[in-house]
Parts: sequence; structure tokens; C-alpha cells
Amino acid sequence: MQTFIDHAHTLDAAALMERQAALTEWLQRDVASGCRFGLYADNGVPWAAVARTLHGLRAVTIPLPRHFIASQLAHVIDDAGIDRIITDDPAALAQLPGAWREEDRGPFGLQRWSRVLEAEAQRPLPPGTCKITYTSGSTGHPKGVCLSAEALDTVAASLAAVLRPLGVDRHLSLLPLSTLLDELVSVHVAPLLGASVVLPSLRETGIGYGGLDLERLLGVLTRHSPDSLLLVPELLRVLVAAVARGWRAPSSLKFIAVGGASVAPELLAAAHRAGLPVYEGYGLSECASVVALNSPGAERRGSVGRILPHAAVRIDAAGEIHVRGTTMLGYLGDAAAPGGEIATGDLGALDDDGYLYVRGRRKNLLITSLGRNVSPEWVERELLARNPIAQAVVIGEGRPYLSALLWPTRAETTTAELAAAVEAANAALPDYARVRRWALLPEPLSLRDGTLTTNGRTRRDRVLDRYTHLIEGLHDDAIAS
Repeated sequence: MQTFIDHAHTLDAAALMERQAALTEWLQRDVASGCRFGLYADNGVPWAAVARTLHGLRAVTIPLPRHFIASQLAHVIDDAGIDRIITDDPAALAQLPGAWREEDRGPFGLQRWSRVLEAEAQRPLPPGTCKITYTSGSTGHPKGVCLSAEALDTVAASLAAVLRPLGVDRHLSLLPLSTLLDELVSVHVAPLLGASVVLPSLRETGIGYGGLDLERLLGVLTRHSPDSLLLVPELLRVLVAAVARGWRAPSSLKFIAVGGASVAPELLAAAHRAGLPVYEGYGLSECASVVALNSPGAERRGSVGRILPHAAVRIDAAGEIHVRGTTMLGYLGDAAAPGGEIATGDLGALDDDGYLYVRGRRKNLLITSLGRNVSPEWVERELLARNPIAQAVVIGEGRPYLSALLWPTRAETTTAELAAAVEAANAALPDYARVRRWALLPEPLSLRDGTLTTNGRTRRDRVLDRYTHLIEGLHDDAIAS
């Protein structure tokens, strides 16, 4: 039975409709005036109810990530021309620049903030825009992706059709709802399946961008016994390690989707050995999230899954993945429409059965001084498939050979163990793609130091800047070689 649950609320379908009706009455005047709504709140039933209400009203909604620093938050608010903010934490917004004023409180005790913007202060949106989603990207000021309600509904229906045979009755939301993928699954897909959705606050789950409280995370999983979860690779790594130390995953689990960043094959294999029903997928905000997904009975090792019914994929002559079907309306402030097909920037291949294989980012392609093109992600996946390598960044642009920066899975890992892992990875690679030299990172890559994005992708430019002297030391014999 469809139910939304958090620490303070348990709303069945009828009660949820009543709350959404109250929210509609509260917000209708601003919606009719064409306001753009920022949603700044913790995970929970209020967030989901507001998102569903604004979606139904076709209001322009911009989820505001709680982990954004003040400058990023101010950028998004001004970039998107937000003139209303719905929040459960007005104190956190007290320092916002501009003439903001606190308005009334509505259902769930939510606070409405407002400001008056001149028409020219709001950049025009592509017609039909209902959602503007911002991702952490690889720069401090990412672009806003404009999506229609119809696009989100289409992708949600496509996912529900694939997942319905699994019989999911209880879904646990762990990632921030401000993330497009988690909103799509928790707020839209799970209800289509008739599932209950548990929405603990991020404090309850112990998941924060400054660290992780493992005891809280495992406690939430054990207490709620979900059928399904959505994880990023680093959270999957944590759960696999917890199982190895004796934690028992809930027997109720039927489906764990993992995505947001490349998943090491060894991590997937370790998850399966640990009894975790993990399936890799692929998507991007510009395509309204999910494009391909592995699922029980339709899984192919090494792929990111079969193309979902709503999407069509082609691989161009350069090996780049292009997606048609449900795509964005455009970037905020960009006059050029996408034209119905998105060039993803990812390199990949399709097999005859419609399974997609992602090889890396086209912009990351390394061209060695010997003229060989190498995707660093390809080499990194081979390195990460070998214990005890936990993180790997491959370098080689304009160099005669490839090198790598590594971080181990265990503090006690020896140099000999890492060297053996590199040799094992090299054995699976052609000569031009092998790692000739490597160095140990002084600390792990992290969100805190800016070398990782919020979903675990490496910020290569930041790594190159931060560890220039270390990288140069790996190639100080390049001329002689």
C-alpha cells in the first residue's frame, strides 16, 4: 500500500492527497503568478509532498541541495531567478543576499520566503520547464538543466514498468532528495509501484558530505527492512565492508540500484558475494535521469544495463554515446535548443541485445606523446578491480607513458601489494594503456578537499592542480625514456 513515512509522519494515499490539497491552496497564488520555487529542506515527508504538489501544478521547481556552500546556493538562487523558497530551516537562509522576507507558514510548518524580482532579472526558460536541476558537476558553478513534467513522468513510468515484476513493497530513501535520481525514484517511481516510501532525515541516516556515521546508517537499514535502495558507489563500498565485518544485510532486500559514478567491477563482484542484490545503471540529468539499467533476469556483466523503453541510443563514429527520446528542454540561459538528441560526452558501445557499455568521458580522453588515445576511466576500472586499490587517477596527456595516483583500501597496505595490483591490472591491458609508474596519494580523494564531486566522480582538474609536483615526479624521466 502506498504510504510515505518519516520520523514524524505516516501518510497513506488518502492522507497524502489531503496534505497536497492543502499545499495547493497555500501555493496556488504564487504558482498562478509564475513564481519559481526553490525547495530547501531535509529529506522527509514534507519534502516529498511539496515536490509532488509543485509537480502536479506544473510549477517551476528548483531543488536546493543542503550541502551547497553559501556561494553555490546564492549562485543557484540568482542564476535560476528564484523568487520563492519553501523551507523547513529558515535560519540557514538568513544570510541570503537580496531583499528576501519571511512570509507565512503552511502545512507541515514549512516557511515561505519571497522576494520581488524585476522581469529582466529572470532569464527566460524553455517553454514547458517544470524542473531545473543543478548537479555538482566539475566546476563551482554548474549549469541548470531544464526539464518538463512530461519528461519526468515518462522516465518514471519506464522505470516502473521494468521494476514492477520485482514486487517492491518498501523503498528506503537514503540519498538527498535534491538529487534528481533520488527524487525520481522515491517521489515518483515507488508510488507508481504501490510501495511504501521511508524518508528518514539525513541526520538519521548518518549520511553527510563531511563524513558518514556508519552505526546510524546500518541501524536505519536494519530497522526499516527495505525491499529496495538507491546507492552511490561509495555507500555500496561501505555496506560491502560492513558485511565483511559481520553485519547482516536485511533479508528483505530485493533490489539495490547503484549509479551516479563508475562502479568498479570488483566492487560489484564483492557485493554479489556478500549477498547484496546490486544492479548498475546509467543516466544523466540532461536525459531526465535514467537511460539504462540492469535488473534481475536482465543483467549483463560489465554493462550499465539494457536501454529503457523510453530511450534510444546510438554510438557515433568517435565512440560517443548519443541519447534520443526523453531529453532536456535545454540549459538555463542557453538559447540553443538540444534538438531532440543529447551528445552525452561519454564513450561507449552497444551490444546486439541493447546493453550499454560505458568506457569513459570523451573530454578525459588522453592522447599520449606517441599519439595513442586512451580513456583513463578504462584503465582506472582495471586498477579498481584489483585489491587493495580503493582510488585511482590515471595521468598521461602528452606523456610517453601512463602513470597513476593511488589510494589503498587499508591503511596497512604495503608498497609490494599495490605494485602487484598494478601489475595484475596491466596484464589485462594492451601495452600502450599500461601504467608504467605510480605514486601513493598523501590522503584519499574527498568532497572536503574538492577532488571528488558529491556523487563520487573524480574532479580531474582539481587533482592535477593539487598534486602537480607528485605527477611531475612520475614523469621526470620521460625524455630519457
